[in-house]
Amino acid sequence: ISDQKPLGCWSVKHGQVLTCPVVCNFETHEYIAVHDGKVLRIWKDEDINLDKAFKATLSADVHRIHSLPEGGPLVLFKGGGVRTLDVLLEAPQQEIENVVSDEAIRWSGAFMESQQPVVVFATEKDGDFFVYVQKPKVDSLHKYRLEPQESSKPLSFTAYLKNQTVTLLCLYSNDSVYQVLVPLHQDAEEEEQILPKSLLLNLSVSGSVLKGTSLVVVDKDHVAVLGSLAAPDKEPKECLTIWNTKFQTLQTSKELPLGTSGQLWCYEEKFFLTHGKVLTVILYKCETSSLAAAVGKLKDSQTPGVSSFVNWDTLGNEERVVPFQPQESVAPKAESRMNLRSRRSGVAKVRSENLSVGQLLLSLKDAPTNVLESELKQLMSKAQTPDLQAAIGSVVTALTNRCKANPRYYPQSFLLQIVETRDLSYSLCPDLMAVALEKRDFYLLQICLQKFPDIPEEMTYACLKAFLSISDAYLRVTDVDLDSVICYIDVEFDSKEVKTEIVENGFNAELDEDMCDAKIPREAHSRSDGESCPVTPQRAALLNAVLHSAYSETFLLPHLKNLPAQQTILFLRYLYYLYVKCSEKVNTTLPGVRSPTINQIMDWMCLLLDAHFTVMVILPEARELLSKLHKFVRAQVRFYSELNKIEGSLRELQRLNHLRDSQTYSIEVLEII
Repeated sequence: ISDQKPLGCWSVKHGQVLTCPVVCNFETHEYIAVHDGKVLRIWKDEDINLDKAFKATLSADVHRIHSLPEGGPLVLFKGGGVRTLDVLLEAPQQEIENVVSDEAIRWSGAFMESQQPVVVFATEKDGDFFVYVQKPKVDSLHKYRLEPQESSKPLSFTAYLKNQTVTLLCLYSNDSVYQVLVPLHQDAEEEEQILPKSLLLNLSVSGSVLKGTSLVVVDKDHVAVLGSLAAPDKEPKECLTIWNTKFQTLQTSKELPLGTSGQLWCYEEKFFLTHGKVLTVILYKCETSSLAAAVGKLKDSQTPGVSSFVNWDTLGNEERVVPFQPQESVAPKAESRMNLRSRRSGVAKVRSENLSVGQLLLSLKDAPTNVLESELKQLMSKAQTPDLQAAIGSVVTALTNRCKANPRYYPQSFLLQIVETRDLSYSLCPDLMAVALEKRDFYLLQICLQKFPDIPEEMTYACLKAFLSISDAYLRVTDVDLDSVICYIDVEFDSKEVKTEIVENGFNAELDEDMCDAKIPREAHSRSDGESCPVTPQRAALLNAVLHSAYSETFLLPHLKNLPAQQTILFLRYLYYLYVKCSEKVNTTLPGVRSPTINQIMDWMCLLLDAHFTVMVILPEARELLSKLHKFVRAQVRFYSELNKIEGSLRELQRLNHLRDSQTYSIEVLEII
């Protein structure tokens, strides 16, 4: 998730619609999807074309597929029937029973109980709600009626299984959460049983009411609710809240100013929700519920206050937890005493070991530069600190914030040390590269491009444009890591590059010259194709760092179209130079550390041509380059085509070598026809 790069993308044909969420089969590592209600598709990660994936047309519309780690995929049909995927694939057109009788399924969940998969789903008909419990492997089905609630109805459901009983939590429109116990076993003779509900939680605190839209179970004593918090005479604000159901308190909350879709998921101690146009992932640590924690009086120094529950600092710059109202009588006093102490004795006197990372950074906000860097270095030296990576990201963010506030401040060596020695990512310190660009710190940008796995395409383009536009004179006095170019480019500027004697794979400029339609001036040949690098070693090293950066073509292309024509031609000339260099080697690999691969070179050449093809065709200075490129690629294709023709003969020769007695000396002449 931190990379923010699509690992795979599959789409249905125009006119087809995916009608339920795609799931993963944990046993076979396959994806399972349903489009147009009843068309089942199954494919693996390496499959490219979804249209060629396994297809099965079912006899009834599918509501949802549930995938259990140990129970396999379960298919729930809109009519209430349930089948395991294995049974369904044996006869895709088998008849599916209709058990819900004109009821609409509003929610469903799957669990494992006594090694048997169980599907629980809630339905609605004319304002009445029903709960079904179905065990497909033993052909068991139970139906219950949910106790009605006057003037309110369920908006969202969630459930968990414990002691052979499903605990169903229902978020109602009257801003309350009710608990319903659903037994997994029922007497066959008993008629439709009405399930009573009990009030679990009122979503209101100090006059503010949470209009919830979605809830998930965190543990037996905590639930998370996503919704809009409305206070008297104030605009409603969307927020994520965590409630202690045991003590009826709001544990912590976080405002979401960019808005959400109203959906919330929870998986492996992480919350997933959409915030604006991005998917936000929030890590949390859920500890045993206690009254001290519920009212904000937990004394454990490792978990000060309620901020230990969720690390909101990972979401933004120095953002803090918004505590629930009853805490305000306790927390501000302690905070004011801390601030008063710091003002009396100087920020440097605050003992960082007694503060959380967020509190320490706040206390150092106005500290002198030497104190700030000293405290931050001390913080990073504590390897035992929980969430060390996030803490270091917060340290870098604090430094970049100070750089933006004070243009004369730029701790280049300190930032470089952090990036080189720590396993950071762009998402942990999103302002670092922007500040480095502003300061023209090309060495730091180079290291970031080499190390960060999740650099946005917009930033990659900004670095590329800066690397191409900077003057050669400035680059000559700039410190740059030349490890990626020193083995194939002469670092002496005034001397020519050492020319290799290895013949390019199948390419001879003299023999192939007459085969190109375009007429190239004779002086162009005097420079010889790819003899000298078109850029200085410093610029080449920076461009190599861009070539190594991960990207998504869909997101990068719009930015590349804004690259000026002259810079595009310069970059394309360098890529052509690298392409020729790679082709000189039998293994098509450039020497050196972190040198570009042939695939990276080809991909970027294609990207540039896609983004600027019309400009390349029109500009006179680009025609020569395109002509060279066309000649070279055509010669390469011809060469590999000739190799393919003798492939069979070479394999036969290899087979004969295995059959021949290695002890006998002989000379054989083989004629290849």
